[in-house]
Amino acid sequence: MLPLLLTAIVIGYLLGSLPFGYLVARARGVNIFEVGSKNPGATNVRRVLGHGPGNLVLILDGLKGAVASGWPLAWAGFRSGNSAAPDEIVAIAGVVAAIVGHSFSCFTQFRGGKSVATGAGGFLVVFPVGMLIAIGVWLLTLALTRYVSLASILGAISLPISAIVLHRSVILVSITSVIALFVMLRHRANISRLIAGTESKIGRKSAPASPSSAVPKS
Repeated sequence: MLPLLLTAIVIGYLLGSLPFGYLVARARGVNIFEVGSKNPGATNVRRVLGHGPGNLVLILDGLKGAVASGWPLAWAGFRSGNSAAPDEIVAIAGVVAAIVGHSFSCFTQFRGGKSVATGAGGFLVVFPVGMLIAIGVWLLTLALTRYVSLASILGAISLPISAIVLHRSVILVSITSVIALFVMLRHRANISRLIAGTESKIGRKSAPASPSSAVPKS
């Protein structure tokens, strides 16, 4: 199991590190690290470049997590007659590594996004019921408040709660709890703005990217 676990971690990190937000924005002549919230996530890309590029980044970032957690399960082949626990551990390791890679990408000098979409894609494979509940919480919060950050935080918090209620493994409960805390830490600036009442709501576009935000010098 150890070789597969290590392989899942390495592949997961490299997948998570793929900077799709940066690449999509760069294709439009914009350095996403210099505009809007300066975050390469789908929300900032959508605010700066519109729904098309933003939704593309959202899908690609989600796929990173899904592949990172899905390939170990496919490799294991859902072996009949054996415990699924080792397979779940390897799959969780893959998505956790992808989350770390997305937030601290080796391709962008260890800068990155907040990993919500990547984590959602990964746990949709590992813990689909819990992730669907989290998506429901995210959608409801967004509909009521129009704050993407608050929706992301509450969605992340709902994941370990669902794992506890549904009597999932201690490992899954523990990891989802740590990830919920990680998501909150990555949103600490947003939390400060929410408290101050200055957080941006969905539908409010950033100022158009200026020439100074074009593709960075090499």
